[in-house]
Amino acid sequence: MAQVGMAAESNYDYVLTSDYAALIAEEFGRNAIISDEYSFDLHPPPPHPDPTTLPSRPPVVTIMGHVDHGKTTLLDTLRSTSVAKKEAGGITQHIGAFSVPVQATSSSGIRSITFLDTPGHAAFSAIRARGANVTDIIVLVVAADDGIMPQTREVIDLIKRDQGNTSVVIAINKIDKPGVDVDAVQKKLLAEGLQLEVFGGDIPSVEVSGLTGQGLPTLIETISAVAEVRDIRAERGGVLYGHVLESKVQKGLGPVATVLVMRGCLEMGAHLISGTHHAKVRIMKDSSDNIIKTAYPGMAVTVSGWKSLPSSGDNVLQGSESEIKKAIANRERAQGLKALMTDAEAINAARNQERRQKENTTVATAAPPVVEGPKELRLIVKADVSGSAEAVVGALQGIGNKDAQTKIVSSGVGDVSESDITMAKAIDATIIAFSVSVPRSIETLAAQNQVPICSSNIIYRLMDNVRARVIALLPVIVETKVTGEAMVLQLFDIQVKSKQTMKVAGCRVTNGLVEKSKSARVVRDGEVIHDGPLDTMRILKKDVLEARKGSECGLSFANFDGLHEGDLIQMYQKIEKPGVL
Repeated sequence: MAQVGMAAESNYDYVLTSDYAALIAEEFGRNAIISDEYSFDLHPPPPHPDPTTLPSRPPVVTIMGHVDHGKTTLLDTLRSTSVAKKEAGGITQHIGAFSVPVQATSSSGIRSITFLDTPGHAAFSAIRARGANVTDIIVLVVAADDGIMPQTREVIDLIKRDQGNTSVVIAINKIDKPGVDVDAVQKKLLAEGLQLEVFGGDIPSVEVSGLTGQGLPTLIETISAVAEVRDIRAERGGVLYGHVLESKVQKGLGPVATVLVMRGCLEMGAHLISGTHHAKVRIMKDSSDNIIKTAYPGMAVTVSGWKSLPSSGDNVLQGSESEIKKAIANRERAQGLKALMTDAEAINAARNQERRQKENTTVATAAPPVVEGPKELRLIVKADVSGSAEAVVGALQGIGNKDAQTKIVSSGVGDVSESDITMAKAIDATIIAFSVSVPRSIETLAAQNQVPICSSNIIYRLMDNVRARVIALLPVIVETKVTGEAMVLQLFDIQVKSKQTMKVAGCRVTNGLVEKSKSARVVRDGEVIHDGPLDTMRILKKDVLEARKGSECGLSFANFDGLHEGDLIQMYQKIEKPGVL
């Protein structure tokens, strides 16, 4: 490599392009043969040279905002269905998509709007970000009674990062509530960097009520106007290009995926590729669950016919059956090579570290200390759809600290199965079941194998459960609580048996309750000089079990006779508390 001027790239893991590799081979007098077969892949088509000649496509609008700010209720009113009631806990758990017909405002105007509903809960940030990546217009829903909240700021950050590529419309929701201050909300949005039209900016804001429907026609008109200004166009023919919004295994249909068409036309029988997954379209359904034969740009359709489950967020491309087989083979080969290179890097790093340790280590007489890593709560995640699985993994893998943490061993889509129980048993893992069923036979099998299953359709309940399990792995915090104190006033010698005496301290209880059953310690000049149980405790020659503040008593220790006047005897108990993350 140095001979051809590439000394800086002469690492073992540097990947050469085919052109560079051919040039280097020629320098060494060899004839390079480049395999077009191995380099073949399918790619999105290049941008159209003159987009103004293309037909308009419906804008893709993403509804975003903080949890419980009324996004799904607003969409529910738009399409007159009952989505919010179906979602667990009233929280949208995955991306939904549907179209709303609108009246065109010009001869080239839009005739429908495609809405995406993204979750508002913090655990679904990845899904929300992916929704923004396929979006033309973001509708930021802000509740008039709550104002700016954490997820609101997340969306504002997304808008700022994507400035120029995505238009924004503000929907100030819940204006039907008494006492709300819309002007205050607008000023807070301005303070966050959103230049609203009411303050001379370019971002329109609309006052709406998802509950009553007030202001929704104005919102639709505003979105239509923004879309017409953007002049969104796309080819309605040619090679298909789209995105997987969501994927799941559906009973009777197998793997299905919600595909958002961005360019081209999707037809029945088309061969599709997404990542290393492929399909021949068998059935297509629109957002109303109607079977359709063609899907054009801006439409979100459910596609069945996948051989395996594609990943949410991946591109979808169309090709011939032979092209797709060739592309998948090459993509799988590239994944294997990447994994091999990663393994090689890990092996080399480990060997280098081992070599350095040998060079720097002198002969030691004692064995080196064993350094233990953090304790791990191993998790197997099963979810209803791939996007939810991705979000649950993202939410759970960050739980822990340097002493105990979670480790996601596996994640997948579908009900909990016998193979999941077998894997969990083998690696001592906990199964996380999110919005999927656990058959009774599987519950019985899990109980027999002592495999814990944490099942819920609310994300934050799963997080609380996993957090409690991680806390249980932490070392307990032991606190010492002083329950009583007695001051030594005078020492007495008491005859126990013939010619045997015992020192007894005459004490006054100065604080709390002195109990014989509690642990005791002697404090002198601020330092503990003895720690052990009491032997005797008497008041006026009568054995007692406790003495309250202000009373006087005689105390002696079982194996300690070094008490002095002025010593402080403390009674205490140790309290174990769970660790803190």
